[in-house]
Amino acid sequence: MLRQVLLAVLVAVAVLWPMRPVAQVATLIADRVTFDGQDTVIANGNVEVLYEGQRLLADQITYDRAADELAIVGDITLIEEDGQVLTADTATISGDLRQGIMQGARVVLNEQMQIAAAEINRVDGRYNQLYKAVASSCRVCEDDPTPLWQIRAKRVVHDQEERQLYFDNARFEVMGLPVMFFPRLRLPDPTLKRATGFLIPQIKKTSALGTGFKFPYFITVGDHADLTLTPYLSSQTRTLEGRFRRAFRWGNVELNGALSRDDLRPGETRAYLFGTGRFNLPREFKLNVDLELVSDEAYLLAYDFSDKDRLSSGVEITRTTRNEYISAGFEQLRTLRAEEIPIDETLATLHGSATYERRFFPTALGGELRLVADLQGYEREADSVTPAILAACASVTPPVPAADCIARDVLRTGVALGWMRDWTFGNGLVAQVAGEAAADFYVIGQDASFQTTQSRITPAAAVELRWPLARQTGNGARQVLEPVVQIAWSESYGDTMPNEDSRLTEFDEGNLLALSRFSGKDAREEGLRATLGLAWTHYDPSGREYGLTVGRVVRAEDLGQFTAASGLDGMSSDWLVSGRVRLSDRLSLMNRSLFDDELDFTKSETRLIWAGKRFSAATSYIWVDAEPAEGRTEDVSEWNMDAAYRINRNWTGKFDWRYDVNAGSAAQAGVGLEYNNECLNIDLSLSRRFTSSTTVAPTTDVGLRVSLNGFGQDGRPYARSCHVKG
Repeated sequence: MLRQVLLAVLVAVAVLWPMRPVAQVATLIADRVTFDGQDTVIANGNVEVLYEGQRLLADQITYDRAADELAIVGDITLIEEDGQVLTADTATISGDLRQGIMQGARVVLNEQMQIAAAEINRVDGRYNQLYKAVASSCRVCEDDPTPLWQIRAKRVVHDQEERQLYFDNARFEVMGLPVMFFPRLRLPDPTLKRATGFLIPQIKKTSALGTGFKFPYFITVGDHADLTLTPYLSSQTRTLEGRFRRAFRWGNVELNGALSRDDLRPGETRAYLFGTGRFNLPREFKLNVDLELVSDEAYLLAYDFSDKDRLSSGVEITRTTRNEYISAGFEQLRTLRAEEIPIDETLATLHGSATYERRFFPTALGGELRLVADLQGYEREADSVTPAILAACASVTPPVPAADCIARDVLRTGVALGWMRDWTFGNGLVAQVAGEAAADFYVIGQDASFQTTQSRITPAAAVELRWPLARQTGNGARQVLEPVVQIAWSESYGDTMPNEDSRLTEFDEGNLLALSRFSGKDAREEGLRATLGLAWTHYDPSGREYGLTVGRVVRAEDLGQFTAASGLDGMSSDWLVSGRVRLSDRLSLMNRSLFDDELDFTKSETRLIWAGKRFSAATSYIWVDAEPAEGRTEDVSEWNMDAAYRINRNWTGKFDWRYDVNAGSAAQAGVGLEYNNECLNIDLSLSRRFTSSTTVAPTTDVGLRVSLNGFGQDGRPYARSCHVKG
């Protein structure tokens, strides 16, 4: 048999050689090849023709050399160079496989879209014209021959070069029932990623804006840019949303925005514009540009564009290398919080900063030497504190003390030089010494509480001992126990500075051993203190992992620098306890808490995650003590949950919930239901925001999104199975 096949190949090549120039020779493989005269070759049995990346399979092929034409019958399959597959019962095709007619044909595009037709006319190897055609990406089963959806058309033209499908007199059907008629319809084929045209429409219903429809239209602007315009129409609003994206060799730009006229604020034109730019500059510098503008404080939340309540627009240049960091920039700030809008003149609205940080490794000293120089400035709109500003500060909730109702402008420049070195002894004990000297210089305006120029010097030093102890258990588990103790001292000499950047302080594992636990540079931790810590980890070969960190700070003197809610106030700080349990890749539990000797909690956060095959959920609980100095007049107690349950391979239910324990009511809740298969995606969602303010009312949103797979998309997710009759 092998000998017959090889002989057939050699004979066919010899016969077909005159068909094309040498570089375009066709190869024929068949079980049997016969000749009828000098111009006709007949190939039978497992016939295969290879030509210019195309592959033709059939039961029988008759080649007429004079007419340069192939007559083909029986299980015809033509595989194009781009992966497109055509099948037919009979066909008459030119010798180069670019022209011809195929009867009882079917086209399969990217293993997704199927188009069946009574006849296919191939034109120039680029166009396939399909007559009396039916198109669908749904799987058709023997016991259920009607697909979920299909498009019937008098004619379908597939432009393989432009990768577009053109339908004439098309009828869209759902489960065999006509739904919509289109005299002309153009859709992308599954291999096309970007093309100008309408995207998936969306139905959206909200209690504030009524029932509306979104019709996104995507516009390609060259190979590296695009524009999406989305009209949003309802009984309460006329909105046009837009998105522009542009990619460069050296960066990218994206702009998102909208314009609205609605019944929520009659007569007003509402708008927002968010933009980002990320650019690579010479010498490893990066330029970051951010733009956040909005016409009014309630617009973003009312239309669900964003939940941001503070906006920042600015420019920043950075460079990060192994031993050097450079940053410089400025930002314009705006608050959208209802309680801050009346006193926005007392808030910093313009912020500028610059930082230079460099590491050195001196041979004489050993260890690491670090130099940090930085500049920061804040500017407020108010020129002075007027009676009207004081009245506004007293009227908000919570009231702002008169001492904090200010119009102060501040410029600070500082430099710090730090050194750190450690030694490891033979018994595994690790000793580290660290020292730092920081100098700060301030220029202060519009605040009589401070002199115009002020300065401060803060030296600091610390000695630290840690002793990592490791062992391996009989079952192969590894355990590491590491006690640590640090003695630190620092003192500030000079003037008392205004505190702009260190009002909120977090006490956690990250700054347990820091020389200063303040979040910024305006305040620096002072005094003699000792930090005690213990860390334990357990790694099991089965994948289980346990970890526990305990720490506390003990002071020689309480200087009253920290608030009670920070957990760092008093002669002894609260206990810091952080633990994690990872039982498998699916289940993990994490907690971080601050509590005193009486087990009264200052802060606590717990998060539980389960990631199963069908059910996944993440829930967290947060508790934070009230602290007027940090803007909290009441305790924060909140429970969050996100969950998803895969009902079967096609249906998935989703749920999210945020509950305010102190208020005893839900703050936000949402449910959703998704259906996905090889040809259809449906996303139905319902959400409710219960919170309200002077600018935003509670709202309920309902959304429905339906998309058909197979047009400009890859893959066949969640493919359905056909039932086999027994």
